[in-house]
Amino acid sequence: MSEDKPAIVEALEPGAVPKDLVAIALWTVATVLCVYLPVLNTSVLRVVFGLPMVLFIPGYALIAALFPAKDDLDGIERVALSFGLSIAVVPLIGLALNYTPWGIRLDPILTALVIFTFAMIAAAHWRRVMLPPEKRFFVPFASMAAEARSELFPAESSRLDRALSVVLIVAIAAAVVTTVYVIVVPKEGEHFTEFYILGSGGKAADYPTDFFAGTEQSLIIGVGNHEYRNVTYTVEVLLTDQTFDTATNTSTVNKMERIGRFSLEIPHNTTVEEPYSFSIERTDMNRLQFLLFNETIPSDAVWGEDRIEASYRDLHLWVRVRPPVQ
Repeated sequence: MSEDKPAIVEALEPGAVPKDLVAIALWTVATVLCVYLPVLNTSVLRVVFGLPMVLFIPGYALIAALFPAKDDLDGIERVALSFGLSIAVVPLIGLALNYTPWGIRLDPILTALVIFTFAMIAAAHWRRVMLPPEKRFFVPFASMAAEARSELFPAESSRLDRALSVVLIVAIAAAVVTTVYVIVVPKEGEHFTEFYILGSGGKAADYPTDFFAGTEQSLIIGVGNHEYRNVTYTVEVLLTDQTFDTATNTSTVNKMERIGRFSLEIPHNTTVEEPYSFSIERTDMNRLQFLLFNETIPSDAVWGEDRIEASYRDLHLWVRVRPPVQ
């Protein structure tokens, strides 16, 4: 901290924020733009900015806040710990969000990462300001660039050496571009569809399984398309009465009634979570059956166990429907 001015004044002066913290803040803002802007969110920039935001940026901001002095850690240790702490911090943030009303989704996770990163940037800046200028950590961008230039293009180098240096730089750039391409455009893998149900709070808990007849219940039906093409799915919600024979290890559908049906047009690599509300009047049914069909939907002549077998994916909830309160 400077002796002739308060720390708060020095911290708020124009240009007082260290360049590495400014770079981290700008990268975070760029990541948000690449996720939400219509043109950028479908481009390669989303991956280019998104991967460091998950694997490096939060950890670097935390390391900067924990170790503000230049003698605390050397450069290699800071980089290594930044990767390690990011891999630890991001899952912990996701775990914490799982116990909140927002759940584990893109918007809450990105918001939490941005808040965490900027909070650590502010803490790192304040802690550096509290130190004498000569003890503060900083990234010597100018000297690093000058050193790299002198290493690659020394004054006494020949034309051949300079040409080889250019070839080396081009090769490194090509390797980086190839790596990004492989990540962004991976080899087409297994074709599959995710189909799941969540409680009304967006978590894998609190399912409506025990309720009174005639009361409105709600849950969330999720469908994730990984078929490498756009697919129009149809979801059917059926109410069934099923019995299980322990001797033959088979279940029998005694009665079935459709209580809901809707379609979802989902692009490749996109997940849609659809809130769904329902009400059941019958107390002689014991199972909610959720069927997912792709483009092939059987006629209503296919019913009972055959319809369940004909679905692309199926899920169920055992339910207990109590008589209505008098």
